[in-house]
Amino acid sequence: MTSSTVAAAALQVGRLTVSPPVVLAPMAGVTNAPFRQLCRAYGAGLYVSEMVLAQALLHGNAKTERMLSFAPGESPRSVQLYGSDPVVVGAAVARLVGDGRVDHVDLNFGCPARKVTRRGGGAAVPLKPRLLAAIIGAAVRSAGRVPVTVKFRLGVTEALPTSLATGRISEAEGAAAVALHARTAEQHYAGPADWDAIGELKSAVRTIPVLGNGDIWAATDALRMVGETGCDGVVVGRGCLGRPWLFRDLADAFAGRPIAPAPHLGAVAAVLREHARLLVDWFGPRRGPIELRKHAGWYLTGYAVGPELRRRFGLVSSLAELDDLLALLDPDAALPAGAARLPRGHTNGPIAVALPDGYLDDLDDATPPVDAGRAALTGG
Repeated sequence: MTSSTVAAAALQVGRLTVSPPVVLAPMAGVTNAPFRQLCRAYGAGLYVSEMVLAQALLHGNAKTERMLSFAPGESPRSVQLYGSDPVVVGAAVARLVGDGRVDHVDLNFGCPARKVTRRGGGAAVPLKPRLLAAIIGAAVRSAGRVPVTVKFRLGVTEALPTSLATGRISEAEGAAAVALHARTAEQHYAGPADWDAIGELKSAVRTIPVLGNGDIWAATDALRMVGETGCDGVVVGRGCLGRPWLFRDLADAFAGRPIAPAPHLGAVAAVLREHARLLVDWFGPRRGPIELRKHAGWYLTGYAVGPELRRRFGLVSSLAELDDLLALLDPDAALPAGAARLPRGHTNGPIAVALPDGYLDDLDDATPPVDAGRAALTGG
């Protein structure tokens, strides 16, 4: 694939045209409306909500409703759901679409979190292909013209690979696109992503777009992933933490424009302050600064900021306090070469993946796990 082909790339997800072909990965506690709004200011693309439990949506859980909120004018409105019961997932999608609340639904079959997989959700679901097909099919039928996409990992472990089968099943059940995080659930977030597996998935799935996820720390990484694997677009997660301008860089890279150098610390401070304002406007003056704390550390990653000042940013409790701290930064401090690739967010792994008792005994079984969420519909 030539660089000019990459530069001209665009992504068609059902009725949605995504250009540049870039998707913000759902991240718990991160991809709320303020963060999506900030990232969107730097460039077009598809910006997905935090992952929402289908059962909680049907129950009308207050926290879930907050997670399903969008900023004024946010479009397209994209929600990621997870669940392991076709009836529950189908009903949740029907409610979202019937209420006119979303333009796109993403299904998560890649989450490695213990509290998810031990109930048979997330990365555990693809181990049971008939159950997986039933869930995806139910979601697609309930969604109607709203596109449904599917995100997953290589498998639970290297010994239990599921990505190619998951891609083919998603295609057969009517998904509009698939995205592969090229690590196993056992790897969690450690070790390099296996980009070769993205290329293999692209060869196996022919009629819908295939997106790649993993180790995109700079815009040039996205071009290289597309060039090496033939994938149709990229999903960006940890690489944009504390760096929402990465979406500007990605837009420039895919358009063949020069990529701007990393900002000096003064410019970073201005973005951090705007992020804080958005969080306070959304969550209020007490919770907003608390939500900012983890982001502050990511914004400062790689810059010459002493440990004591970093510690104080991690305890900030008001916009006024934040302003005082920002005034102590050197606005002319530059990001050292290579520091943009310093890890942000999760880095731990490998992990022992928790599964329900007896889950591997019959992989052809399409019965949802016992606590998969059908009680949300029955009240039992």
